Parts: sequence; structure tokens; C-alpha cells
Amino acid sequence: MERGSQADVTGRDETPAERADRMWNDLLQEIRVAQTGVQILFGFLLTVVFQPTFRQLSDADRTLYVVIIVLGATATGALVAPVSIHRIVSGRFIKPRAVVWASRLTELGLLLLLVTMAASVLLVLRVATQDDSHVPWIVVGVAALYVLWWIVIPIVCRIRRDSPGRDEPKG
Repeated sequence: MERGSQADVTGRDETPAERADRMWNDLLQEIRVAQTGVQILFGFLLTVVFQPTFRQLSDADRTLYVVIIVLGATATGALVAPVSIHRIVSGRFIKPRAVVWASRLTELGLLLLLVTMAASVLLVLRVATQDDSHVPWIVVGVAALYVLWWIVIPIVCRIRRDSPGRDEPKG
């Protein structure tokens, strides 16, 4: 097997199979962090409906709760899906394709998690505050931070890395 076939593209001396293995391991580490957060949030959300005060929520807040549960369930599903992909395709020599699909599902799961968290903040602040006129602004601010941290900064890093003539950061 020829080594270094990917060195020009990735800056690493690795075969396509080694690159797929590395990318898969990187993806699994990322998913572990996201899965923990979404599973804790989703588990907590599932218990809310069984609290005595749940019946006191307005119809709008109960509808919002149902939307949040569906979002949390789909975020959990998308973030767990790469494990299923790996289990089903393992040993079939299609890891590069599996990495692409697992990565797409992870991105979808993170987007759904972002929306779930923002909607959860909306519900909690609506219930917790007397005057909820400022709540939408707080939620927009929180969601904007998520978008900045989870999407904008990584894209800026990618663009700067891919820009010709850019030096690598020192140390």
C-alpha cells in the first residue's frame, strides 16, 4: 500500500484507510461530548410532564414543551445514529463513506441540539419570569452565542486555514 497518498491534501502522511480511521476516531470523540449533553437534557425534559405543576402551564407553553421533546428526541437520534452506522457497516470496507454520513448526522444532531436548547431556555424563562417581554431577546442572544461558537468560529477557522498564503499559527 502506498504511503503518503494523502499528504498533499491533509498535510499528513497517511493512507486513505488510515485517514478514515483517524477521522472516525475524531468524530467519535466529538459525538461523546454532544451525546452526553443531549441525553442529560432530553432525560430531564422527559420528567417535566410528570411534575404536578405541569398541568398549570398555559396551552402555548405545553405546545412549546411538546415541540422541545420532539426536537430533543430527534437530536438524540441524530447524535446516536453514527454508532449504528459504524456497527452495521463495520468490516465492510466502506469506512470513508460511513465517516461522511456519520459526520452529516452529527452536524444535523448539533443543529437540532442548538434549537432544542434555545427552545428549552425559552420555555423555562417564560415560566420563570413574571414579565416575559424580554425573554425572546434573551433567547435570541443565547441562540446567537451558540451559532457563533458552534458554527461561525469553526467556519472562520476553516476559511482562514484554506486561504492561500496563510501561515500556520505559531506554537
